[in-house]
Amino acid sequence: MILIADSGSTKTDWRMITADSVLGQAQTAGFNPMYQEADEIYKELHDVLLPQLNEQQPTAIYYYGAGCSSPERNKRVEDALRMVFPASELHVDHDLLSAARALCGHKPGIACILGTGSNTCLYDGAAITDNVPSLGFLLGDEGSGAFMGKLLIKAYLYRELPEDLALSLKNTYNLTKDGILDTLYNSSIPSRYMATFAKFMHEKQKHPVIHGMIYENFSEFFERHVVKYEGHQALPVNFVGSIAYYFGDILKQVAKKYGLHVETIIQSPSEGLIKYHQELLQAFGTPNK
Repeated sequence: MILIADSGSTKTDWRMITADSVLGQAQTAGFNPMYQEADEIYKELHDVLLPQLNEQQPTAIYYYGAGCSSPERNKRVEDALRMVFPASELHVDHDLLSAARALCGHKPGIACILGTGSNTCLYDGAAITDNVPSLGFLLGDEGSGAFMGKLLIKAYLYRELPEDLALSLKNTYNLTKDGILDTLYNSSIPSRYMATFAKFMHEKQKHPVIHGMIYENFSEFFERHVVKYEGHQALPVNFVGSIAYYFGDILKQVAKKYGLHVETIIQSPSEGLIKYHQELLQAFGTPNK
């Protein structure tokens, strides 16, 4: 019995599985050890996750998470998990690996994450072979909900939005300049706050100004990331994440401009990860192979 976690900065999906069945599922807030310490992660695991699992202790835990890109950051997650699941075997990896396994399986391709944040990798069917670095909320995250939200809020605060859009945005979120800046700069995960405005942009995506921002967001993403990979025009480009899923039509339009073939767009990697780990359990009978 193993527990699989797919964690972004906004939410974490958990699945308890065996080799041939899904025993249960749960959801908690997202985690990012770039911004959070082990104690904060532990509290959510203990207070929210454990009750949903009926206090069960899995044999092994496979945690794929945003921000899990260095031993130091991974250890924060491992320490939190260890306090809640002291007997479980722990595997903490970057969410890029979960994206590649869920999207590409055992075939080569380019795997992309477009959610609250963004990231990409070149995958050879077995391992990640190249990664244009994701520079995070302050310097990067092109293509993401957070980047999209920044485009919208900057235009709003700089008085660059048409009056109808500005009024609708203000009334929808009860916005003030001080409120925006206070929330943004006092948030432990500012990308999560910026990404909340993606919902407004989805509702208004037919407005030419909003459509232009969405198009710009994806153009920046392809130019700064995907086209840097060797063979990008010959390989399938696959996407996971809510931004890719809900803005898929515009995403495909922009991809076509760069001569790219979009093969798969899914909202969550959970089903692909379940299949991947169940195949390993069926083949080897143990979780640590």
